[in-house]
Amino acid sequence: MDVSAHLETAYDTLRRRDPGETEFHQAAREVLHGLGPVLRAHPEYARARIVERLCEPERQLIFRVPWVDDQGTVRVNRGFRVEFNSALGPYKGGLRFHPSVNLGIVKFLGFEQIFKNALTGMSIGGGKGGSDFDPKGRSDGEVMRFCQAFMTELYRHLGEHTDVPAGDIGVGAREIGYLFGQYKRITNRYEAGVLTGKPVGWGGSHARTEATGYGAVYFAREMLSTRGHDFDGRRVVVSGSGNVALYAVEKVHALGGRVVACSDSSGHLVDEDGLDLDLLKEVKEVRRARLSVYAEAKPGARFSARGSVYDVPCDVVLPCATQNELGRQDAVALVKNGVLAVAEGANMPCTPDAVEVFRDARVLFGPGKAANAGGVATSALEMQQNASRDSWTFERTEDRLAAIMGEVHARCRATAETYGEDADDYVLGANTAGFLRVAEAMLAQGVV
Repeated sequence: MDVSAHLETAYDTLRRRDPGETEFHQAAREVLHGLGPVLRAHPEYARARIVERLCEPERQLIFRVPWVDDQGTVRVNRGFRVEFNSALGPYKGGLRFHPSVNLGIVKFLGFEQIFKNALTGMSIGGGKGGSDFDPKGRSDGEVMRFCQAFMTELYRHLGEHTDVPAGDIGVGAREIGYLFGQYKRITNRYEAGVLTGKPVGWGGSHARTEATGYGAVYFAREMLSTRGHDFDGRRVVVSGSGNVALYAVEKVHALGGRVVACSDSSGHLVDEDGLDLDLLKEVKEVRRARLSVYAEAKPGARFSARGSVYDVPCDVVLPCATQNELGRQDAVALVKNGVLAVAEGANMPCTPDAVEVFRDARVLFGPGKAANAGGVATSALEMQQNASRDSWTFERTEDRLAAIMGEVHARCRATAETYGEDADDYVLGANTAGFLRVAEAMLAQGVV
């Protein structure tokens, strides 16, 4: 079998079948592009059409979500859940509430989730969901009514052994609480393991809030260590200022680094003294204000609505905002300023052109499916605690998180060395290691 032609045909079929889903096409191409050596070593995967089956979700759900706002006006949004692959366990992946959500975005996120979840070594499949509902500017009552309407349809497809959602952009502890309450009300079951990201007081896990940001920093630390570096004294830039970014800042500071810049949708903030995390949390989590408010409160800090946070010279970059936020021009500026490592805290924040710039310049690059696996890994730890009616300490959970991220890093390097020419090729390593684990399970389970 001509493996290259096989992969190209699979990709062409995907594009023809799913026109307009550009983010999904991008995610699929990145994975398929590096699978040639694997299929040559394992022709049984090609014969069983594992690639084609992986690219087609097991189930795609699209549904209407009608709800009533505070003025009594009926609103209608669209809900999604893509249950992509369950070869390794129940579907696992977050729910995103944001105006940009559409089927292509959810499929891209769900596809990435398959490999990310496989890399953790845990028994979880891949899925993703959400809605084009925007919680910003909505009252608690409106958010509650929307979540209840959303769950009224979705509940029939969920279960701790079937599909276990979590939070994502626009879905935090408040939304998870409303979703869980409606699930419990409809099913008459206290099935704690059906949703993760719950508050600690009623079934949540310590360190879950911090996990994605912490995990990205742990992965970056592992990459730096391969070249004899660490975070001590390093200048770091973090994009975004949401949950992932905030806890990435916290962990970098704990490891001796100095985060000098972050961003939000209005611009970017530079604080050469190192970001004041308490002030940043007050601005973003309590006051829900723009970063310009931080600059007004902190002497020496400066905010700019122009330019890019990636123009700020640094040693390490942690893109923690959204997909395709870091382009080729940004990557060129970072390389020119001497960046050593980039670890994606968000899902696919770097464009393919940017990744190519980093690889050509020998910059250490950790793709999101590896570097931001800490969130879903800790969600799986939450599922373990729910199943045993147990609650672990913060320290125990964080230790497990650090160990898992170390294992993910080692798995990526070992696989890249086996199927490529360079152990530093974390993109190849992550895609191939994730694929191998899922493909073996799919082959063993037959054509289903």
